[in-house]
Order: sequence, then C-alpha cells, then structure tokens
Amino acid sequence: MSLDEIKISRAIVGSYFKKLMDNLDVDVAIAGAGPSGLACAYYLAKKNIKVAIFERKLSVGGGMWGGGIMFNEIVVQTKAKEILDEFGIRTKRFEGEYFLADSVESVCALADKAIKAGAKIFNLLSVEDVMIRTGRVTGLVLNWSAVEIAKLHVDPITIRSKFVVDATGHAAEIARVLEKKTNVKLKTKTGKTVGETSMWAEMAEDTIVKNSKEFYPGVYASGMASNAVFGGPRMGPIFGGMLLAGRKVANDLIKRLK
Repeated sequence: MSLDEIKISRAIVGSYFKKLMDNLDVDVAIAGAGPSGLACAYYLAKKNIKVAIFERKLSVGGGMWGGGIMFNEIVVQTKAKEILDEFGIRTKRFEGEYFLADSVESVCALADKAIKAGAKIFNLLSVEDVMIRTGRVTGLVLNWSAVEIAKLHVDPITIRSKFVVDATGHAAEIARVLEKKTNVKLKTKTGKTVGETSMWAEMAEDTIVKNSKEFYPGVYASGMASNAVFGGPRMGPIFGGMLLAGRKVANDLIKRLK
C-alpha cells in the first residue's frame, strides 16, 4: 500500500466538516469538556438527546487530569462512587467514605463513554458570545481558540441549541459573556455572577450540586461554574460533586426535552 498525503488530508477535512455540519443545530450545547460537562453529555446522549461539547483547550478533562498539585490521583466520596462504577473507572477505598481513582483513567473513561453514547466533542473551539432570542439563550457563538490566543479579528460561526450548559469551571464563561454583552439579570441573589469563595470541601461538594441549575432562560450552570455563578466555595481535588452535578443537570434537561 502506498500512502497519499492528499487522501489523508481529504479524509480528515471531509470527516470533520461533516461532523461539524451535523452539529450546527443540537438539543444541548455544552461549553467545557471537564468532568461535569462530560458526565452531563453522557447521560444526555444515553437518552438519544443530540448533544455537542465545545472545549477551548486541546485536551478534554479540565482540572481532573492534574488531580491535586499534579499528583494524578483524585478523591470521590461514597455517594459519587456509583458514577465511577457506571463508567467502569476502578477505585480503591482510602478510608471510610473516601475513594481514590487514577485521574488519567477517569478522564479517558468519561470521554470514551460520552462519545460512545453519541455525544460529539469539538476541541480547540472557544465560546465568544451567545445567541439570544426573545429573552432566551438559543445558541453559542464559536471561534477557533487559536484566533482568540492570537487576538485576530476573525468573525465567528454560530450553533443553535435548545439549551446551553455552562461547564467552564471557575471562569463561568457563559455567565460572564451574558453579563458583559447583554447586561441581563441572572437568577442569582444579586442578579449577577456572585463568584466563588475560598476552599471548603464539605460545603462546596453540597452546594455545587444544588447550584447546578438554570441561571438564565435556556442556560444551566454545571460543576464548578455553578458555585461561581450562584456563590459557593471551591472544593479542591475531590470530584464527586462535579460528576453528581453533571448528572443532575442532564436529568433536569431530559425532563424538559421530553
């Protein structure tokens, strides 16, 4: 067999643009492919909901890759272990209700299951704006991350969705875009992004799930973005709340999309 570089290029370009064209109109668009976004996408795709994730970085997984201070181990508590079990992620008990998992295995399994369930992941794409129609977010405005990094003036493209999930972590990028571009009132105690507070794992793991909900018509916060939007502490390298939050948002959206 002789290899033809042009055929290789045609295969990549043709396949990618077909995938992109097929996902310009989706049920749910998720910004951020961290653990919460991946879990949310998996549970949605399992119910045959058309979902696409848009990730700014080259790799998926968010902060989960690095565990704690680049020690690639993560901790989850008992109530979240069932999610790791569902994804086939191996765990070992540390003590009591604390369980350990390999962070690299965890990210790979989350992405693998989400994709095989039917979710599509587009990396190296940044969300620079949202579409709003009649007081509701109806899609995302996207550009290549390289364009953003180089600060080039290149117009973006748009994708339409019935719902948007902000799973961008501490930055809560969708909420910030809404504030900056439209000056709308969010469903928070201040009407604005409240911001996260200092680390308190126990409280954070509770509030991150409670706060994973709709904060503007058509937009949900999931994972760490939820505590940034509604106000709550950060939790550090324990990831149970992130996974539980993704599942909660997915279940809420499944009910609304029926």
